Amino acid sequence: MSWQTILAIGSGDFIGAVLRAYFNGLISHRVPHDLPYGTLGVNLIGSFLMGMLIAYFMYTTIFSVHAKSFLSTGILGALTTYSTFAIESFFLLNSGHILLAVLNISLNAFGTIFMAGGGFYIVKYFLKA
Repeated sequence: MSWQTILAIGSGDFIGAVLRAYFNGLISHRVPHDLPYGTLGVNLIGSFLMGMLIAYFMYTTIFSVHAKSFLSTGILGALTTYSTFAIESFFLLNSGHILLAVLNISLNAFGTIFMAGGGFYIVKYFLKA
């Protein structure tokens, strides 16, 4: 991997991590919850945007390899929060909230796949690919 790609990913990671903290906090403070909706929100939004980006990358040629790495692996890789989702699910299970844990796992797993596919097909549709 070139130093330019590493720099692109690292720069994107910084932006994505800051966005994750901001949106996670914003959602968590505005939505009363038993479920970690902040993590769910950034995972769903990030998955939707990833689907859109990948479709755009597949059907256009305007982005360089470094720009693709910056946007997908960098920003969106840091924005989505799989490790946070994992520990929050563990805490729900560990505290005996089995139903909430299963709901959290299901919404994150299936919701993010649905959102990634939705983003992909929306861009594909508008690009008429």
